[in-house]
Amino acid sequence: MKHILNIIIPLAIGMGVGTLSSCKPKYKAPETSAGELDPSRFVMIGGSHTAGYMDDALYYDGQQYSIANLLSKQLQKVGAGAFNQPYMPSNSVGVSGSGMSRFKLGYKTDCLGVTSLSPVRLAANGDVAALNANVYNASQPFGNFGVPGMTVSAINVSSYGMFNPFFGRMSSSSSASVLNDALASDPTCFALFVGIEDILPYAQGGASNATYINPATFSAYYEQLVVSMIGSGRKGVLSLIPDVTEMPYFTTIPWNGLNLTPDKAASLNAIYNPIGISFQEGPNGFMIQDPGAGAFSVRHMVEGELVLLSTPLDSVKCNSMGSVFPFRDQLVLTLDELTEIRGVIAQYNAAITAIAQNYNLALAKPDELVTNMQTGVVYNGITLSTKFVSGGAFSLDGIHFNPRGNALITNEFIRALNEKYHAKIPAVNAASYPSVIFP
Repeated sequence: MKHILNIIIPLAIGMGVGTLSSCKPKYKAPETSAGELDPSRFVMIGGSHTAGYMDDALYYDGQQYSIANLLSKQLQKVGAGAFNQPYMPSNSVGVSGSGMSRFKLGYKTDCLGVTSLSPVRLAANGDVAALNANVYNASQPFGNFGVPGMTVSAINVSSYGMFNPFFGRMSSSSSASVLNDALASDPTCFALFVGIEDILPYAQGGASNATYINPATFSAYYEQLVVSMIGSGRKGVLSLIPDVTEMPYFTTIPWNGLNLTPDKAASLNAIYNPIGISFQEGPNGFMIQDPGAGAFSVRHMVEGELVLLSTPLDSVKCNSMGSVFPFRDQLVLTLDELTEIRGVIAQYNAAITAIAQNYNLALAKPDELVTNMQTGVVYNGITLSTKFVSGGAFSLDGIHFNPRGNALITNEFIRALNEKYHAKIPAVNAASYPSVIFP
């Protein structure tokens, strides 16, 4: 089922009739207003999605299309001032949390000799040097405090730049915290898009190694942040957290992607039949390690379980990974693990909703948009979905949105601000922003 987004770019046509002349088309610009909001100095705090991180790296072009920057541009139409970001060098190949360059779409040949379009790194190494160059300027305080990898508990940590180089390059001093630097910019209004990084590493690790913050602790840290941001009466918008397991990183590889010829099915049956597991010609569930799956701790995947995009597909195609050699736990999310992750996200969102209500703040709901993208949303005639590459809303890492996707998320923030503060902030025309660039 496709969902129609109720966003229409205004178009006015004047028509006139006369014997000697005709009227020129008339266009009336839509009314704009800040309503009850004071947008003069806008600040946004968040993680990698806020920063403009996409294609698995922080880089200049991505930052230009950050949610924070897109939102600031619309706020400038109702009175906001200049908005500064900690830009990477314009010619940089970008840098990921692991020091890699950004992805681009290019041609890649797999272990079977088949060449196809696939995400490939722009360079052998990322621009690690850029992380060591501080770009803070006291005369141009930043408005975008999106820091890749930042959890809720880290926002008020002193000397956080020593632990996270993405903040180190933009911090006012070696002892600064993100919260103190954000408040030092003297904001009049704010937006928060935090919490994704509190659960995402756990999901990306197959719910096997990393941990997540307890929901009660999350709520306490989040409320402390909100209390600091509202100060003596600042208005702002909080945001719910999308279900990360609905993103292409988790939904692209099918659970039953083990397609077998009769000969291969027979070979696997010779291996697995003695322990009660069988295969058939055609699609089969991949084999995974599962300590709860009987004496041998292996089983087929079942419908609803997810294979992560980090799975080495050449090993699947040519080295029997996922069949003779079952996927290890780090590469899959089982039904029990998904129930746990989605339950935690629901508790985080319940806390955010309660805090927004208690402090009379706007509440954005991009989680609903991402859920609707599972079956496709139609925006001004363009269908957008969570399909990897072809869906048009996510970047090549399968986690972060591309510019067009960020524009859609920005509109969720604008909708919340307009509803709460009786404002008339114009929506972003997401169709005018680029999607995945094909070679």
